[in-house]
Amino acid sequence: MEWSFRSAEELATALRTGAVTSVALTDEAIARIERDDEVTNAICVPDFDRARAAADCADQARARGEDGPLLGIPVTVKESYNIAGLPTTWGAPLHRNYLPTEDAVQVSRLKAAGAVVLGKTNVPFMLQDLQSFNEIYGTTNNPWDPSRTPGGSSGGSAAALASGFGALSIGSDIAGSLRTPAHFCGVYAHKPTLGLAASRGMVPPRAPALPADRDLAVVGPMARTARDLTLLLDVMAGPDPLTRGVAFDLALPPARHERLCDFRVLVLDEHPLIPTGSAVRAAVNRVADALLAGGAGVERRSPAVPDLTEAATLYIELLTSNVAAGYSVERYAQLRSDAATLNTDERGFNTAWLRGPVFSHRDWMEANNHRELHRHGWRRLFAEFDVVVCPITPTPAFPHDHEPNLGERGIDIDGAIYPFVDQFVWAGLATMPGLPATAIPVGLSPEGLPVGVQLIGPMFEDRTPLRLAELLEQKIGGFQGPK
Repeated sequence: MEWSFRSAEELATALRTGAVTSVALTDEAIARIERDDEVTNAICVPDFDRARAAADCADQARARGEDGPLLGIPVTVKESYNIAGLPTTWGAPLHRNYLPTEDAVQVSRLKAAGAVVLGKTNVPFMLQDLQSFNEIYGTTNNPWDPSRTPGGSSGGSAAALASGFGALSIGSDIAGSLRTPAHFCGVYAHKPTLGLAASRGMVPPRAPALPADRDLAVVGPMARTARDLTLLLDVMAGPDPLTRGVAFDLALPPARHERLCDFRVLVLDEHPLIPTGSAVRAAVNRVADALLAGGAGVERRSPAVPDLTEAATLYIELLTSNVAAGYSVERYAQLRSDAATLNTDERGFNTAWLRGPVFSHRDWMEANNHRELHRHGWRRLFAEFDVVVCPITPTPAFPHDHEPNLGERGIDIDGAIYPFVDQFVWAGLATMPGLPATAIPVGLSPEGLPVGVQLIGPMFEDRTPLRLAELLEQKIGGFQGPK
């Protein structure tokens, strides 16, 4: 029997009943990687010897009557997480030989839950792309079409899941880095509420692994089923023990509803700053139709929706301010020079890319205050609705484009070319206010590429979009392997 595409939930049951051993699962996963990953290039740092040893330990533990939520289940980890004894480079050649000596907190949680770590998955340079390629490990290809990207920055993890390389993976998200690869590869991902899952040890190479939360950024689970997302989120959730000092009792509220017919859903498929491609629009409509068929309340518009243009502008200002904090003195000086050419009264989405990186603290506080107003707007919206369904990006996976200057790239939407960076607006819709968002596969485009949507939920009510994801999986299907 082949186990590679079984869910983590199914594997856990098989392990508990003795239908399979962790050693057998791990050997099968390693054999599949060695056979198939030459084309996909998802696993950039294999750790097979330690994986086999961990699998053997898991089987021994189970023989002693022990158990755990992930005991014996093969998983992968995004390259950007520290794992003791393995390189953490973030795709930067300068750090190709950096070996951390301590696991990231989420890697520790995986291991404590009994998971068997097969290795690390590929990323773009410094995690700064919607693709996954770098000079150290090369280019990761989409398992559905090697000429296209699997997305980024958690593209290696999504490609690994779609290829059957482990049942689960962990990634991170500040600009759609969990959701976009899930959408491009036909798998599931969950961007947790900001601050829900500790991120210590998911830091650039040589930076100290301290319990600090980076604005906008989260770590989160990836899987091939919606229920597996919840399984893994329950392992990941909770603050850093260094800041609490005691074990954290997870107390996320339950999903607002258990039945599809009880959900109140707002469906959005239009953005004022970029058109939605026909394949993605069809996916959104397919979800809307499934919701209606299941008796859910569905609306297409609401005056409670925060201003989408202002939301996107705030997101880019906060994102670029965040990212620019790590730039060199020389690059920052050039950004200041570029921003000085702007009219002081000119504020908008297009100028945010220049204005945000050189924000003063006063500027940032002003933007943050506007963010709080948007958060309050979302609270009002979620008094009327339970979940918002919308695109993740305007198109399915696009062809590889290694142009280093993002401003020089374009994105083809139904035959017309738009600025590449404009597609970030859909990811930013949930990221800017810190809301949870679950990426789900919805089917295939006319070209045979996976298409997904995101389910945005109320802050710290992660179980609500996750539950809706489960119900939609039952209604319209979920992951399907690459043809």
